Amino acid sequence: MLYLKTLIIVVQLLSALGVIGLVLLQHGKGADMGAAFGSGASGSLFGATGSANFLSRTTAVLAAVFFVTTLALTYLGAYKSRPSAGVLGEAVTAPVAASAASVPAGVSTPAAPAAASKPGQDVPK
Repeated sequence: MLYLKTLIIVVQLLSALGVIGLVLLQHGKGADMGAAFGSGASGSLFGATGSANFLSRTTAVLAAVFFVTTLALTYLGAYKSRPSAGVLGEAVTAPVAASAASVPAGVSTPAAPAAASKPGQDVPK
């Protein structure tokens, strides 16, 4: 389970970095960072509008991968494993409090300690 979480975290980190890089490379209205790398050039590998189309589709795919890995990590983080059966094959349970186990059913227990010993009782209102 630990290897699966680690793998999903690595995929999520790579997809997040990819989305950041692709968003910075895309050609905006003000010809921001994308123009410096030639994404708006008409003689590029993808043609005049092909690079914008390719970058936007790749960004969408990486964003989808990021969301899927986020949901997977949320699911794996909320997963609670069952208690181990242990060496003897019995499920491990929490021990019962000694005071509750030693008192018979018909016997009353002594009264609670004085009210002054409760926290917050000695604070003036």
